[in-house]
Amino acid sequence: MRPITRYRMLGVHVDRMEINDLHRSIASAIRDNRTTVIGNHNLHSIYLFHRDQNMHEFYRRADLVHVDGMGVVLAAKLLGLPLTFSQRLAYLDFMPPVLQEAVQNRWRVFYLGCKPGVIDRGIEQLRRKHPGLLIAGTHGYFNPVRNSEECVEVLRKIALFKPHILVVGMGMPRQEQWIAENVDDISANVIFDAGGYLDYIAGDVPTTPRWVGKLYLEWLVRLCFEPKRLWRRYLVEPWVVAALLVRAQWDRTLAAEIQPHATPAQATAADQLNPAA
Repeated sequence: MRPITRYRMLGVHVDRMEINDLHRSIASAIRDNRTTVIGNHNLHSIYLFHRDQNMHEFYRRADLVHVDGMGVVLAAKLLGLPLTFSQRLAYLDFMPPVLQEAVQNRWRVFYLGCKPGVIDRGIEQLRRKHPGLLIAGTHGYFNPVRNSEECVEVLRKIALFKPHILVVGMGMPRQEQWIAENVDDISANVIFDAGGYLDYIAGDVPTTPRWVGKLYLEWLVRLCFEPKRLWRRYLVEPWVVAALLVRAQWDRTLAAEIQPHATPAQATAADQLNPAA
């Protein structure tokens, strides 16, 4: 596997990955039976990162962080970083081939999130789209406090199913905090924070035409669909991120390539070759 380049921008780290890099990382984690946490960044998560300390712990624990938002791609271009549309990995785009791989390889998938009822419709839709998919799930409306009775029960359900892939879709920053607090007790090889992915699949939230993303207008369509929920996210938060962007123009250390970032699989291989390192 080729190294994945990591960049520092706007106070966060992102990895320059295309869909094949992501798929290889998933397959290697499952093959090697280790846990890989895969996060993502969009303008909303960058905003939250600078206001919520719980987000820091999640991104510290994340092995890979892909770009999930054209706003991040645009910011990278303004900062002179080589991120393009092909490195924008949205769940609606990359999950279908991942789930098809899961069918072919008999990988088990567990989805944690959505409202009661929506989770069942979403899972049923995925089973229809991917016949033979081994998938289970439970809703995200529970007490997420670590060691609470409901949280322990959720972890028990996940452990009983023994998923290769766990997708946590409870919205930011709730999903990231839950993953960071419980990652050591989660029985899964790959852990994603997926926002409202299954809400779209279930039809609970309208989907945006995929070509709209290339025009940087996906935010506008989503705002029209859900103005009460998203007005702050799309009309207020970007100005805070814009201030970070202006600061980065003056301080170039805030936008730079860090180093070729070894994937977890490559790091494991290096440790085996150099056990004393």
